[in-house]
Amino acid sequence: MSLKKQYLKTRSVCKVTFKVPKKAAKGAKTISVVGEFNNWDVSANPMKSFKNGGFSTTIDLDRDREYQFRYLLDKTHWENDWTADKYIPSEAGDCDNSVVVL
Repeated sequence: MSLKKQYLKTRSVCKVTFKVPKKAAKGAKTISVVGEFNNWDVSANPMKSFKNGGFSTTIDLDRDREYQFRYLLDKTHWENDWTADKYIPSEAGDCDNSVVVL
């Protein structure tokens, strides 16, 4: 898994590319990135699947903020980003959320 950050000079946003490689996708047919930036809406940011078994999506996020998020595989299994900037205990259960810091 990886997070790629592209800070824009002309706008106060950062383009964040969320990637889930085949190994981390664990054979999933669908993956969504779900977090504070989309009010934890499981259908707001579906990731594009690739022939190599990986998934990716890019989202514009406000700079100078932190966002908690997780990946939802096949609408049944939650997974953290293995390369997140940090982790915070989730309010929704006995787990941590991934965090991207911009």
